Amino acid sequence: MPPAFPDFLLDGSFKSFPQTAAPCAASAIAERGWNLLAGDLPLPLAVLKRSALTHNLAWMQDFARRKGVSLAPHGKTTMAPALFALQLQAGAWGLTFATAFQAAVGVAAGARRIVIANQVVCDADFDVLDALLTRHPDLWLCFLVDAPAQLALLEDWQRRRASARVFDVLLEIGEPGARTGCRSAEQALTLARAIAASGAARLAGLECYEGVAAHCDSAHDADAVGDLVRRALAVAHAIDAERLWAASAPEIVLSAGGSAVFDLVVPLLQARGLSCPVRGVLRSGCYLTHDHGNYRRYLHLVEQREGLQDSLLPALSVWAMVQSLPEPGLALLGCGKRDISHDLEMPIPIGLARRGALESVAAPPDWRISALNDQHAYLRFPPGAHASALPRIGDRVELGISHPCTTFDKWRWMPIVEDDGRVSGAIQTFF
Repeated sequence: MPPAFPDFLLDGSFKSFPQTAAPCAASAIAERGWNLLAGDLPLPLAVLKRSALTHNLAWMQDFARRKGVSLAPHGKTTMAPALFALQLQAGAWGLTFATAFQAAVGVAAGARRIVIANQVVCDADFDVLDALLTRHPDLWLCFLVDAPAQLALLEDWQRRRASARVFDVLLEIGEPGARTGCRSAEQALTLARAIAASGAARLAGLECYEGVAAHCDSAHDADAVGDLVRRALAVAHAIDAERLWAASAPEIVLSAGGSAVFDLVVPLLQARGLSCPVRGVLRSGCYLTHDHGNYRRYLHLVEQREGLQDSLLPALSVWAMVQSLPEPGLALLGCGKRDISHDLEMPIPIGLARRGALESVAAPPDWRISALNDQHAYLRFPPGAHASALPRIGDRVELGISHPCTTFDKWRWMPIVEDDGRVSGAIQTFF
C-alpha cells in the first residue's frame, strides 16, 4: 500500500488521531507501532482492512477483464487519492466522478481519463474543466448531456468566453420517474442531432445508470435492467445509422454500471455492429470497500447469476466504545451520525473486542443498532442473555456499514489496518 497521495501530515486536528501523539507523516504511521485493538487510537474510528482492499482490487479488475470491458471506478465513493492510485495501478482504464471539483482531485491523483457521470451546467464548472484540459494536454474528459437546454448553456459559455473549447459529452438515457437522462428514443435522437451540429460539444458516446431500476430481486432486476440496456442499445444504433458520433473519435464510449447489478449491464458495454470500435466502460465504485448490508445483499445475487464464490469482501468498518449501560437491553456506543453511514439502514454490529483484549470475535447475532444520534448509537440486545453475550462498559464494538459513500465523507483520514489490527498506512479524503 503506497502512502497517501500526496503525503500528508497527521496531527491532533484529525478526528481520532491521538491528541497526545506527535504529528507524523501518513507514510510513516506504521513506524509508530500502533494497533487498533491495543487502544493506541481513540474511538470512534473508521478503518480500512488492507487484505480486503487488495482482494477487491484484483477481483473487480479480473471481472472487467473477463467481460472484455474497461473499468473507470466512481471516485465519489472514497474521494481518496491514495485509493485512486491503487485502482489505476491495478489496471483501471480511468476514473469516474460526479462533479468538476471531484474531477480536479482525480486529475491531481494522476487520472488521465475521466468520466463525469453527471450533467455539467454551471459556468464556473465549465471554467474548471476547460482549465484542466488546458493544463493537461494528455487528459481526456467527458460529461453527460440529457437536454437541448443544457447544450445551449454550454454553447452560451463558449460564446461569452470567446473560447474554442469543444467538450466531449455522453448522451444519457434515463428511466421514467427516476434520475437524469432522456426518457425516450425520440428525445435522445433529437439531442444527438443537436450535439452533432454544435460547435461546443462532441458526441463521444452514450451512458445510462441502472441502479435506480434495481430492487434486489434477481428476476425483477434482470428484466428492468435488461429493458434499459435494450433501449440504450437501440438509441446507440440509431445514432450510428445517422452518423452522429464525433467524427474525430477513435472509439465510441458506452458506459453504465453502479455497484449493485453491474453484471446486468455488460451486454450494453459489449455492443457490436456499430461503425466504430466500442469502449465499454463500467463505473462501479463501491466495490473497493464493499459493505455489510445493501451491496452485500446485491452481491449474493450477482454471485448466483454469474456462478461465483468468494467475490468481494467488506473492507470498511467503524469501531466504537461501549460507554453506557443505562437500562437492561440497551448500551450506548460512542459513535453517531457524524461517524458512520445511516442513509440506507442502521450500522450492523459485526465484531466485539472486550476491554484489554488484543483480538476480536464475532458480535452476538441478536445485537442490533436501533437508532443513531449525532454522537451515540443505540445498541439493543436481549437483557437475559448469558454474560458472554452481554456488552460491558469499555468494550469495543465493530460496526459494519450499509453504503460506503456516506461513511467516507465523515472522515478526513482513515488508517489502513492489517488483519491483526496493526496500523500500516493511512489515506486522506477530499470532500
